[in-house]
Amino acid sequence: MYDVIIIGGGPAGITAGIYCVRAGLKTLVLEKNAIGGQIASSPLVENYPGAPEISGVELASIFEKQAEDLGVQIEYEEVLKITTGKVKKVTTDYTSYEGKVLIIATGAKYRLLGLENETNLIGNGISFCTSCDGAFFKNKDVAVVGGGNSAAVNAIYLSKICNKVYLIVRKDKMRSDSTLIKKIEETDNIEILYKSVVTKLIGNEHLTGINYQMDGEDKSLEIEGLFLSIGLDAQTELVKDKLTLSEDNYIQSEDCLTNEEGIFVAGDCRVKTLRQLTTATSDGAIAATKAINFLEDY
Repeated sequence: MYDVIIIGGGPAGITAGIYCVRAGLKTLVLEKNAIGGQIASSPLVENYPGAPEISGVELASIFEKQAEDLGVQIEYEEVLKITTGKVKKVTTDYTSYEGKVLIIATGAKYRLLGLENETNLIGNGISFCTSCDGAFFKNKDVAVVGGGNSAAVNAIYLSKICNKVYLIVRKDKMRSDSTLIKKIEETDNIEILYKSVVTKLIGNEHLTGINYQMDGEDKSLEIEGLFLSIGLDAQTELVKDKLTLSEDNYIQSEDCLTNEEGIFVAGDCRVKTLRQLTTATSDGAIAATKAINFLEDY
């Protein structure tokens, strides 16, 4: 029997685990992939206090070591089902666990374009993680789709490796930080294609190019890599019949509380105005504190 079971090992889940174990609670974190969540895919993190210019992979490794050194138990298993009640039961692809409290920190996953053959080309020209896959495209022409901070960071990172980087932006301006836009404009091998939408992926076994529309005009590009940075979808399938969700499937919450007693939520999977590393760790601390207080009267 665990005091707290945390589903998700991203910044929110790990922070919650650290707070809970430091409060003397028997704490389990279940993560199906790797510690760090989306941040592990970021080539460069510059806005996390105390850790200037650190890679996402390195930061995730620090998170994991700190949690385990403090006594957080981390198991790499996929949660398939949760059963509510005074005692919560969590069934994974390997075994099952029981806990007094659940913290849902399942995060969000990369959004796709929705084009034909897209899933087949993931790993064969289509990627999301520049730090993971950028080296495969050294001295080649690639494109990044998106207009936010992640797209800007990815384009800048790839410009140091690739021959040419096209940044495909749906609107007539980017919505990323002005400092990032300035860096892009000062980088000779980045070309921004405003008012552009990818319409077709070229290639069967490997991406060889794309068709796109720029302001309604059909165009094409010969590229070998396409990095998608177009947002996230909440990973809340697990709790869709148990917790109240928004129209776009994020968990409704007030101060990290949910509609189910003894279940709390933290991080990108909940309704919030800003999804950043700092707000995820903040959520983790809040959810853990709520769980600690709840268990005082359990």
